[in-house]
Amino acid sequence: MSEEEAPRALDHDDDMDNLADTLHQFQSGSLGQAEMLARVDRLLADTPESVSSLLKTLNEVHRHAPLPAEVYGEVERRIAQAIEARQRQRVGDEETYVQTKPVQPPTQPAGIAGGQPGAPAERMKGVGDTLNGRFVLEECVGFGGMGTVYKALDLRKLEASDRHPYIAIKVLNVQFQGHPKSLIALQREARKAQALAHPNIVAVYDFDRDGAMVYITMEYLSGKSLSQLLRAPDFRALPFDDALDIVCGMGKALAYAHERGFVHCDFKPANVILTDAGGVKVIDFGIARVFQKAEEDADVTVFDPGSLGALTPAYASPEMLENREPDPRDDIYALGCITYELLTGRHPFNRLSAIQARDAGLRPQRPPGLGHRQWRALRNALALRREARTPTVNGFLNEIGARDMRRRRPVLIGTGAALAAGAAALVVFVALRLLLPRHGNEQAPLAPAVVAGTPAGAGRTRPPPPARVPAPARAPVPAPAPAPTLAAVSAVLAGVPCSALVPAIDGRAVRVQGYLARSVGAARLKKMLAALAGVSGVDLALHEIGDDECPLMRVLGRYWAAHRMAGGAAAIRLNPGSGKGGDLAAGDTLMVDVTTPDYQSYVTVDYFVLDGHVVHLLPNAAARENLAPPRYTATIGSLGNWVIGPPFGTEMLVLVATAVPLFDGVRPDAESGPAYLRALDDRLARIVKAHGAGAVAVDFLPIKTHAGR
Repeated sequence: MSEEEAPRALDHDDDMDNLADTLHQFQSGSLGQAEMLARVDRLLADTPESVSSLLKTLNEVHRHAPLPAEVYGEVERRIAQAIEARQRQRVGDEETYVQTKPVQPPTQPAGIAGGQPGAPAERMKGVGDTLNGRFVLEECVGFGGMGTVYKALDLRKLEASDRHPYIAIKVLNVQFQGHPKSLIALQREARKAQALAHPNIVAVYDFDRDGAMVYITMEYLSGKSLSQLLRAPDFRALPFDDALDIVCGMGKALAYAHERGFVHCDFKPANVILTDAGGVKVIDFGIARVFQKAEEDADVTVFDPGSLGALTPAYASPEMLENREPDPRDDIYALGCITYELLTGRHPFNRLSAIQARDAGLRPQRPPGLGHRQWRALRNALALRREARTPTVNGFLNEIGARDMRRRRPVLIGTGAALAAGAAALVVFVALRLLLPRHGNEQAPLAPAVVAGTPAGAGRTRPPPPARVPAPARAPVPAPAPAPTLAAVSAVLAGVPCSALVPAIDGRAVRVQGYLARSVGAARLKKMLAALAGVSGVDLALHEIGDDECPLMRVLGRYWAAHRMAGGAAAIRLNPGSGKGGDLAAGDTLMVDVTTPDYQSYVTVDYFVLDGHVVHLLPNAAARENLAPPRYTATIGSLGNWVIGPPFGTEMLVLVATAVPLFDGVRPDAESGPAYLRALDDRLARIVKAHGAGAVAVDFLPIKTHAGR
């Protein structure tokens, strides 16, 4: 190294240390967010040659101690903008590099799956790593059933001054690599996807490997997933024409694939991208199965991707859940569910699986303002029997009116700017109304009269106002009692022992849901609430629990209530495949569906047994990986890991999702329940103190087991 190069290298290292030190100071609380961002801006301005390394430093700090989602996103965005500026200088003014859409990158592949006992842990390449010396993984942008998707910089394209050097790379998950057919699956996915060349389907480039790592390279899409739009807190519904724009794009992609013999088999909002250019792209034909089994297609007899069991219950047709042969009408059911969500803001069957909806006799409600013809089309697509469902995508598009559209309009993904502009226009309008003279029948305020040559008010006076006759005195009417407040109701609930309760107020009616000890009883609670001033009615939706579960409620009840009050998404539910209709008998396989909160989280699932022990279902020695992306749904236990056995009765499964690892290491597979609760109570208190109450999400799943049917 020359003398000139040494100071530059030293400065470069100092830059990295400065960014790490800045972020550590923010995490410790000694530096506010505004000052931290100001330091980042100064660092970017002073070190233009090292911005790419700064992104790597950001992710290294984030791996060690996760930053809040909004903070990570803002720092990452500023670094990405600096990278873009450098690249534009290299290739000229025609550069159209995309604005980054930050997603918190995991250090390990997302997904929740049980590992094989004794399987060695393998490090998964992530943000900051390079594949085959060519593709630099810069940002995690999504997750699929098979792998993790990254935005990657193609160094070969960058050297050639290509104006579009970014691609997307799907890297096989560590858990999926353990599947004996995983390599075949990814190879088939790449080959099939390459054959699906359509404007509404993501372009797939190649299939490759780096040692044990296998991956697919594909078109990088700037935008956001449809699931991000539908799950946004302020999303309610789209106007019919805007929704139809998206439906038409999705339908064209599916129709094209169906015509070539492929069913998507995992069509859902997360597999649809709304691009910044206003386009619609369908991604991840990873488990697409050939439904037209031509004799010359050797793939059919060699490998069936359906054997991987990858599907999403809320969008899977009943036939898919029953493992029947794939059919285009399976995708049409999913398309109907997504269309309904776009038009109403909610799932047609409240996110129940199609089998649950069918067994319960549920029927979707007609969306407000939807015409008779359009409703008939949507209802037919949502039919819970394949024979009654619309047979083709083009048929559905024709019936709902997508083929009648004369022009495409840009899809409004983010409405915040439009709302802000509208609010500003309203303020200006009101101000002008106050300042401008009024016309027509509107009366302007009276001004002092002016006569020519006479000072204002001289020589003319206004007539005195008419005398007012006092109204007869009336007897005072007692004021009604004020409506109950949430604070007053919460104060009552706080004094209820052995409970986890969430209140809501509807006018003068009080509604409470949650968990209550059988020894307290619903009647007593109802009486306590009815005694509050202003309460006209009490509605309770409670799960009664035994006194043996009171220690559990004392530790976790407040976290469950806080998460529900905040509208959190974390949930644990019994999978329909457990037992027979949820009837859990000895020997049945226990499977649960887990949904993670709105942030990247570490997922813990515990089984509190009647004998006083707790069994750790996730993580444990056989399944250590428990890092999952936001609002991620997965089924755990599908490998038959857990089987119902004695003792029998009412027991409790608990989901705990935290922004940082719950414990430093893996706990024993089973341990004393009281000892574990003491450790859990202490650890959760420290997490909340360091990261805030929103860093913990809890949900309960009571189950009943018995010896035989």
